[in-house]
Amino acid sequence: MDTNGERLERLADELRERLVRTASEPGGDAAARVAALVEREAAVLSEAERATLRRLVAERSLGLGPLEPLLADPAVEEVMVNGPGRVWVERHGRIEPTDVAFADEAQLRHAIERILAPLGRRVDETEPLCDARLVDGSRVNVVLPPLALDGPLLTIRRFRAGGMSPEELVAAGTLDRRLCDLLAACVRARLTILVSGGTGSGKTTTLGALSSFIPDRERIVTIEDAAELRLRQAHVVRLEARPASLEGRGEVTIRQLVRNALRMRPDRIVVGEVRGGEALDLLSALTTGHDGGLSTVHAGSPQEALRRIETLALMAGVGLPHAAVRELVTGAIDLVVHQRRERDGRRRVAAVAQVMRGEDGAGDARVRGLFALRDGRPHWRLPLPPELGALLDEDAPPPPPPPAGDPLARLEAARRRLRASVAPCEELP
Repeated sequence: MDTNGERLERLADELRERLVRTASEPGGDAAARVAALVEREAAVLSEAERATLRRLVAERSLGLGPLEPLLADPAVEEVMVNGPGRVWVERHGRIEPTDVAFADEAQLRHAIERILAPLGRRVDETEPLCDARLVDGSRVNVVLPPLALDGPLLTIRRFRAGGMSPEELVAAGTLDRRLCDLLAACVRARLTILVSGGTGSGKTTTLGALSSFIPDRERIVTIEDAAELRLRQAHVVRLEARPASLEGRGEVTIRQLVRNALRMRPDRIVVGEVRGGEALDLLSALTTGHDGGLSTVHAGSPQEALRRIETLALMAGVGLPHAAVRELVTGAIDLVVHQRRERDGRRRVAAVAQVMRGEDGAGDARVRGLFALRDGRPHWRLPLPPELGALLDEDAPPPPPPPAGDPLARLEAARRRLRASVAPCEELP
């Protein structure tokens, strides 16, 4: 015998079908149409049952079904749907199961359709993979059968609307206070910084925080596969790549956007993530007057980050010798900031390294450690290299006064704190 909840679930599915069939008819907004439909077709139910029915119909017709409570929770950083069964989420860097589940595969596919339809995207058995971005900047990935053996897979990575400020990263333990001051000075001095790390290590969040140190008067062009960065400067131009249409036309790649950005008179170029042949165009730009850029790359260490950039640049397919690409890397990138996710879920900047040429003068790129976390404690290489130490040298000319509210307003005091650091860091291999 059906329970009352099962009857309401079945009735909600029937009313959803009627709502879809009458979607083109006039009659107010969608919420009002749901309320009117429930009152007309389920008037014999109690007020509590009608309220539950209105919620179920709205979830099936307008929202994302059972995922709505999870997406309303600000602590949820990522939602992972592994078929119609249990849904998993990431909170505070840790993955945990929830009590949320889809009733069946059809309900999950309806939720996927409601996500992709407003974005002009579609997935089916012929095109079972899809990446998209929600209005709030969250990234969506969908995999359908036959590629997904246990039913449709849906992953939603959420982002804070305004990102995290450097002060918030310091408070959260992601950034060491003195390291934050050094990186701020490096950004203002137009050093090119590459943020490396694994998936989910917080690279984009740190990139956004570092970009806040760019002076407000500069023109910034951001280039992303899916727009996530929320820069607060006054003069920001945002570019986003576009996938090919269902007919296979209209694709605009990150590489094309990097090339186009050079014609837009940028003071700074910020690339959300380097993952292909655009690495060569970015390196070329950074070595021809467009210094001070920021970007991220997937890598396991600062040295691995440089090797990955070399490999991606070679993927451009222009036939450059490997040695020439290495010369570009050493000439383009000044610092690598490496981030990792700890076992307890915290994201922390684990190392900062300076990019240098090989000791024999060859073009091989190597790194010299400036900062590292050892057993949870910050270690520094002191004194800093002259070209970096000058940025925090008390005898050096002071930097231009920062704009109102700029975190660098405390730079003078930070110089003394940095000099008080102990336990120099050994050189990274």
